Amino acid sequence: MSGTQENTVGTADGTGGAGVDGAAVVAEAQAVTEAEGVAAEAMAATAATYQVAPGYRVNVRSGPSTGASLVRQLPYGARVSIRCQRHGQRVSGPYGTTDIWDCIAPGQYVSDSYVHTGSDGFVAPSCAN
Repeated sequence: MSGTQENTVGTADGTGGAGVDGAAVVAEAQAVTEAEGVAAEAMAATAATYQVAPGYRVNVRSGPSTGASLVRQLPYGARVSIRCQRHGQRVSGPYGTTDIWDCIAPGQYVSDSYVHTGSDGFVAPSCAN
């Protein structure tokens, strides 16, 4: 094909059709790609895991307190995903003293003082009360 190429879309009967703005199509594709990238980053952030203090088998409780019922115990060297965090009973552990509790599954909490998050504050959204 020689000369300039028109950026048009033909109809099914071959009679031509409305012109297509190529820049608009590219911009829309870029917006979709960016939105997908943001969604992937959000999923990756929620998929982050954190190391439980080495040498500890950490108790998992049904609520953010040592008085809450014991659900299970994490094995040595465990890593946990933090779904959300909330304030609860103040606990001292290898990573300091804090009242932050990490929800690792529905109805399963561990004290943040036993989880290496690299922060003294929240690293996940606040749990709904």
